[in-house]
Amino acid sequence: MYALVSDLYPICRSITGPGVRETLRRLQAHVPLEVHEVPTGTKVFDWEVPKEWRIRDAYISDTDGNRIVDFKQSNLHVVSGSVPISQTMPWSALKDHLHTLPDHPEWVPYRTCFHREDWGFCLRHDLFERLDAQGEQSYEVCIDATLADGSLTYGEFYLPGESRSEVLFSCHVCHPSLANDNLSGIAVATFLAKHLRQQPRRYSYRILFIPATIGAITWLSLNQAQTAHVEHGLVLALLGDSGHFTYKKSRRGDEAIDRIVEHVLRQSGSDHSILDFEPFGYDQRQFCSPGFDLPMGCLMRSANEQFPEYHTSADNLDLVRPRYLAESLDACVAITDVLEADRTYLNRNPYGEPRLGERGLYRAFGSVADGARAQRATLWVLNLSDGHNSLLDIAERSGLTFHEIRRAAHALIDHELLEECPDGNEHAQPRQSAGTRINQLEKL
Repeated sequence: MYALVSDLYPICRSITGPGVRETLRRLQAHVPLEVHEVPTGTKVFDWEVPKEWRIRDAYISDTDGNRIVDFKQSNLHVVSGSVPISQTMPWSALKDHLHTLPDHPEWVPYRTCFHREDWGFCLRHDLFERLDAQGEQSYEVCIDATLADGSLTYGEFYLPGESRSEVLFSCHVCHPSLANDNLSGIAVATFLAKHLRQQPRRYSYRILFIPATIGAITWLSLNQAQTAHVEHGLVLALLGDSGHFTYKKSRRGDEAIDRIVEHVLRQSGSDHSILDFEPFGYDQRQFCSPGFDLPMGCLMRSANEQFPEYHTSADNLDLVRPRYLAESLDACVAITDVLEADRTYLNRNPYGEPRLGERGLYRAFGSVADGARAQRATLWVLNLSDGHNSLLDIAERSGLTFHEIRRAAHALIDHELLEECPDGNEHAQPRQSAGTRINQLEKL
């Protein structure tokens, strides 16, 4: 995964343009993404697909032609979405278009102006101070870019399962050279897709690689009927740094995905934080908007804006580490394992405790490293398998891991003491379709 992050790091991505296309093209070497192009001007709810931004070069040079700020050295040097400019101007006019980080004078900030016609450069604050000390000098300012009709590009990977019910994952692909905020989520989502391709699947899986905000809004607008099949979902972001896991709950706060992620993180034994939903941050706020109200949480390590390197040049390949990417992928795999295996069962011998020893189940306990825990798991499963408690319910109430509860259930099934309820997962909440919710809102 770290190699993929390193490969994608130099690309200048934005909400539209060739950087996103090149990123998706490279991801297709790992998973067969379907790439979609949505033309400029397409109406998507209250928005329109914007014009396509293409940048070729940008710089600030002095009177001797020396480039002081150079896009070719770092794509963060240009405010993303800047309109073209080619002009010689005095320092007093130029400095109003410059962005720095006074608290971190050696870092370059990441700034955008997607939704207004403007331009700007980002640079180290210590360089800004040196230029400011030189007084009213003249500088050549060039941004060789176009903002014209084109399209918004996004990638989609779909894996059918036994059921049309879907698990939706989403990550954003619109930031330039930022390793944690952008590329870590992309890498984890890509390798999760590779893992899921090799597994038997009860659920169908859809993984979106989309520009933030406008990409999510565009996908939702074009796939309103499809959202009715989404039963669980996660936005993946900021998964490569050393911070502990942070999970932001769904809008309702009590969805199955909320319980599953909390259980996985708690049983991992690692430090973690659970946050209530708020309509800020990543695209969870689009998927959880009231017209859709999808059961989507957001999995991160350090939360957005909660680490100093966020949206700066210090969010580089040194901030992201292979170990933390691997831990994040393992967490996602554990979450999908619970999603796939969570079932509701019925005890076929509910009148008193069955004779486990006669069936060899006590001997089976002796073959497990912690036989006492295995026996407890079996007795919990027998007692709570009344057609109303799922395996996750039993794991949470017993304090045992989902893996221990599932293993006990499988042993009981093998001995015909347990059978699956035809209704499947009793804790899943029935959900209105997106079309029904939208029709209700239109009547207000």
